[in-house]
Amino acid sequence: MPFTQFSFQPFIYQALEESGFVEPTVVQKKIIPMIQKGKSVVGQSQTGSGKTHAFLLPLVDKIDSTKENVQVVITAPSRELATQIFQATKQITQLSKENIRVMNVVGGTDKKRQIARLENQQPQVVIGTPGRILDLVKENALIIHTAFAFVIDEADMTLDMGFLSVVDQIASRFDSTTQFLVFSATIPEKLRPFLKKYLENPVIEEIPTTTVISDTIDNWLISTKGQEVDQLLYKLLTLGQPYLAIVFANTKTRVDEITNYLRKKGLKVAKIHGDVPSRERKKVMRQIQNLEYQYIVATDLAARGIDIEGVSLVINAQLPKELDFFVHRVGRTGRNGLAGTAITLYNPSEEKEINTLEKMGITFLPKEIKSGKIVDTYRRNRRKERVKSQENLDPEMMGLVKKSKKKVKPGYKKKIQREITKTNQEKRKVKRRFESRDKRKQKKNSNS
Repeated sequence: MPFTQFSFQPFIYQALEESGFVEPTVVQKKIIPMIQKGKSVVGQSQTGSGKTHAFLLPLVDKIDSTKENVQVVITAPSRELATQIFQATKQITQLSKENIRVMNVVGGTDKKRQIARLENQQPQVVIGTPGRILDLVKENALIIHTAFAFVIDEADMTLDMGFLSVVDQIASRFDSTTQFLVFSATIPEKLRPFLKKYLENPVIEEIPTTTVISDTIDNWLISTKGQEVDQLLYKLLTLGQPYLAIVFANTKTRVDEITNYLRKKGLKVAKIHGDVPSRERKKVMRQIQNLEYQYIVATDLAARGIDIEGVSLVINAQLPKELDFFVHRVGRTGRNGLAGTAITLYNPSEEKEINTLEKMGITFLPKEIKSGKIVDTYRRNRRKERVKSQENLDPEMMGLVKKSKKKVKPGYKKKIQREITKTNQEKRKVKRRFESRDKRKQKKNSNS
């Protein structure tokens, strides 16, 4: 069914047309009607499911442009994610005949200028990081208690980054009539007390994904056994000349190491992690969007907090510590129906983690680099399978197979192979003899 089922104002349909959105996603079909009814909602869905527009469309549709006060407050755990939501909101509101004021308030920006702006006029939609929003509220510059809706985006990431107590202080400014909308990829136990505190009988929508990762993504697995990882990364990045590639690592230190190595090898690499100053990060993001970089090395902040278009290749230089993040990383490519490739590097000691991912429904295609090309390789469990098949052999055959594997004199292996063949032939003869005898017995019994 198309978006017309939601009866939005005309300017919202214009915005959707401009964005190329034709039909609502699963999460939008489920969440939008709930928000339109004024219900508080906990939406659990994966990155790339369309949840941002699931809350923006119905909330922007409800904005009363004649009222000068704050009507919607949206928090996001990173500056990049807040800015992304801000830009999506502006794209929708700019087509409204009535002016809808949207303000982005994040750390690392001029707070005094924001306070001066708020003294003149309050925005109708506030989007920002929890820390800066609370700062402005405490300064009595931003008046939020008038809002009819409060959105907490990426709640599990907010918790992981230690911002939940700040969000709690913001939430305490609202009364019981405020509509709470919480979106999260997962619902950790530590998040539940907060949800219980502020959401009375919320609608909890868990949106199952039909496929864990998009079927437009080639998901490859490459063993690092006996290989220098940084060198392997360089080979993978330069083999196919990707349109835009992101390499993910678990720590800021490892991101720095990979970046420095690739730069020494002559690649122009953008680096994104929490220790990169805000101003520099903004500059790098602009350069990435302008296609000045072909390669990006990042921590998981980028997987959850940044929407970079045109990513054709994702490489997991390390398996994420939280395996749920695997989906977020890989989901940076293969978006909007475009093809993408995800490569995960692993050490054989991480077999348990790979098995866990496979139990989550993720399918890997094992690969290796051979003669300068990425080619298919063996199944990881081939040794276990070989042992299982050998368990079915009788002791005599087991002994012959083991002998054939040892380093022996030339010609001896052929001799052993002949013995194996001869033994098999003898067994087949015996089997046929028994079958023939059984047939004769049956025939005799039937005639008597």
